Amino acid sequence: MIVKSNIKTLLCASVFIAIIFFTLTAGDTLAANFMVESTDVIVDQNGRRLQVTVPFKRIISLYGAHTENLFSLGLGKEIIGVSAHEDYPAEALQKPVFSYHDDPEKFLAARPDLVLIRPMIDRGYPQFVTRLEKSGITVVSLQPAALNEVYTYWEILGILTGRQQRALGLIEHFQHTAERLRVLASPIEVKKKVYFEAIHSKMKTFAPDSMAIFALETAGGMNIARDARPVRKTNIAFYGKERILSHAGEIDVYLAQYGAMNTPSIALIKNEPGFQAIKAVKNNEIYIVDEKVVSRPTMRLLIGIFEIGKILYPDVFDQESLGILKTQIGGKN
Repeated sequence: MIVKSNIKTLLCASVFIAIIFFTLTAGDTLAANFMVESTDVIVDQNGRRLQVTVPFKRIISLYGAHTENLFSLGLGKEIIGVSAHEDYPAEALQKPVFSYHDDPEKFLAARPDLVLIRPMIDRGYPQFVTRLEKSGITVVSLQPAALNEVYTYWEILGILTGRQQRALGLIEHFQHTAERLRVLASPIEVKKKVYFEAIHSKMKTFAPDSMAIFALETAGGMNIARDARPVRKTNIAFYGKERILSHAGEIDVYLAQYGAMNTPSIALIKNEPGFQAIKAVKNNEIYIVDEKVVSRPTMRLLIGIFEIGKILYPDVFDQESLGILKTQIGGKN
């Protein structure tokens, strides 16, 4: 009887621990898959289901990628506010600045009909989001991690704003231009093997289906960390120094993104203990690229493909091909 009682106690404790673990981690690991249900119904990343009967006309964007894509859809007038970290396009710098740290009354005073956020705001600032929604403001949370999600994301932005056809055209345009860039690298027989760093301090790389790896492989590079697994359904993957060094003799080029979450330098990478064994480090083949053109779901990902291609195969990705690229995306860089 004592044994049975102890087993029952252990089982109850295990269930209790599992419930606590599920509660603590659900916000990071169980985000809903955003989707397009029909031509006027979307589901965002927090599971909000929204039927769009009238396009939104007064939009506050709290993520630079949202802002950039709205401008790509020709919605400069509809954007009435942006986040504090905007830098592209130049017109975004002229818009009023908003933050999820602000008093919600600032948002209410601006009278937006839509506030575009990303999941980290939903998870980290639920009271702020709830206050907006209770005041009748529609909130939509989106941040794609993989390339196939980018296309759905652009389509959702089109539905929200009444620019469905333009969004579909954007997708087609992106795919066509990316294919032209891929064809540039396709004749290269010996492809360079690349380790692509996402976060240096934690030895993280990118998930195999991420935008950054799409850019790398479209440019003709071979991802050395094909066995990396994403962390909590993000585009980031833990790899670790031991696994990096296990490929030391194969890595032709060491790439690292530079941005808010990773601020590496060539010197930092060269002086990392153990990294002198890496072929790319010994040969000074270390390069830093802007995260905004390799990790953000915008048309500038095409620029990222070109920049990586120019690093890997400068004779192929030359000024002539850059001219073609700029023509394809409207001359912007």
